Amino acid sequence: MLGEAVTCERVLQVYLLGLTDFYSAMRLQQRWVFDARDDNCARLLLCEHPPMITVGRHGSHAHFRLEEDDQKFQPTPVVWVNRGAGCWLQTPGQLAIYPVFPLQCMGLTLGDYYSGLRRCLKETLREFGLNGKTVPGSSELWLNGRPIASIGVAVRDWVTYYGAVLNVNPLLAEFRDVRTGKDHAAMTSLQRECRRPVRAALVRELIVEKIVAQFGFERTALFSEHPQLVRKVIKHALTSVG
Repeated sequence: MLGEAVTCERVLQVYLLGLTDFYSAMRLQQRWVFDARDDNCARLLLCEHPPMITVGRHGSHAHFRLEEDDQKFQPTPVVWVNRGAGCWLQTPGQLAIYPVFPLQCMGLTLGDYYSGLRRCLKETLREFGLNGKTVPGSSELWLNGRPIASIGVAVRDWVTYYGAVLNVNPLLAEFRDVRTGKDHAAMTSLQRECRRPVRAALVRELIVEKIVAQFGFERTALFSEHPQLVRKVIKHALTSVG
């Protein structure tokens, strides 16, 4: 259980970034977790990553498989990470949502935070006329029998990091080449379900709007760069949509 909440102004620093090196993003979150113990500052990083597989605490070697005769994915890094959920293929066109929130300062339990983050994802989908469903025992949000988003949270000293991923317009064929379990359903995306182009800027705007409303932030500060981050540029990037 959390102790008595610390009174603090609800200010959210939002970093709206494009294609970002995964390891740089993780190091930045770790720095923010350390800083939050002193400054109680809430931060949100929105970005995407070059293709790689990350495996959380509920994942194992049995949950992913690269085709032996498919050379396309041989260079894809596989990284084991300290978050909930299982295996994610993180790739351009998928929005990574990393809230670094000091739970005690915000008066939240881990359950409050997790359910609030899931609600933000559902409400974002609803803005596109889509009704995301949850499945008992699953960290994913589903549309028409296909997963579109997943939540995977880590906490250190009651400060959150990692968070969630949402498929905006990734190349869905890449997900078919990565097996995440015997009965794993094919992934879907906002663009596929809407049957039209989806502006990445609008999705980011909606995510920020929902998080600010859900967690009661009074002010936001927006940034488009951070000196600790390594930016990468490729042709198919979420930032290029719309």
